[in-house]
Amino acid sequence: MMWTEIDAHISQVRSEKFQSSQRRSVGGGCINQGYSISDGQHTYFVKFNQASQVAMFEAEALGLQQMYQTATIRVPKPICWGTAGSSAYVVLEWLEMGSANTKSWEEMGRKLAAMHRWNSPQSPLGKGGSQGGFGWDINNTIGSTPQINTWTADWAEFYAKHRLGYQFQLARRKGGHFPQEKELLEAIPELLAHKVQPCLVHGDLWGGNAGCTVSGEPVIFDPATYFGDREVDIAMTELFGGFSAAFYRGYNEVWQLDEGYEQRKTLYNLYHVLNHFNLFGGGYLSQANRMIAQILG
Repeated sequence: MMWTEIDAHISQVRSEKFQSSQRRSVGGGCINQGYSISDGQHTYFVKFNQASQVAMFEAEALGLQQMYQTATIRVPKPICWGTAGSSAYVVLEWLEMGSANTKSWEEMGRKLAAMHRWNSPQSPLGKGGSQGGFGWDINNTIGSTPQINTWTADWAEFYAKHRLGYQFQLARRKGGHFPQEKELLEAIPELLAHKVQPCLVHGDLWGGNAGCTVSGEPVIFDPATYFGDREVDIAMTELFGGFSAAFYRGYNEVWQLDEGYEQRKTLYNLYHVLNHFNLFGGGYLSQANRMIAQILG
């Protein structure tokens, strides 16, 4: 019954009959189940989670939709989403993935910079993007953690409250202790005193969320979209081993990183390390405290 409902939903939005005859399990990330489904002509990628998580899939689809509309870097086009029985699902364009080479990495950097440079239309709520606000029209998730996107005029205030402040709050509930938390949050206006243009960012750009098609076209996926400092994306690419040097070369060809990025990137990556503590516990607590000490130096 579940597959029948999903086939019907795809048929409805595509205005042509789709009846899946081939289904196989594929990777869906850390928290979802993924499937490839096909009728022999068209193939789609479907992700599943519990029905209670449908808002997470809706936010992912809307983020992909907004990035797709920039006509810059390739993302899987969202087809539809909803619930079927006890499951939530999102259906995306199927992209046949291959391996990246130097040319692909350079192009990924250039196209990400083009997305960051994209001059957004006014948001549906009349606040964000090129209008000067930081945030997004709805909250979404970073991993499975809620990500708060309340529109805020000042970037330092947004980052202190809705990024680090929120993660610290969750971490304390899990027994995390941060002796320099107050000092760090008070220092953020000074640490983020550079001029920041609101940019559409991917929000969760590590190596597992980027790749290339078999034709060599760079692709990014699984976003945690919002309007923020473009440096948050570049910083995260360096967090878990780093992207190819060609990626950074390509990015800087289009939009040179601002002076002071090397200092700010640790502050931006602290958000993800705190989130990893909240999701997985373990050594991320001591890593977070080391990063805080480094930032306050």
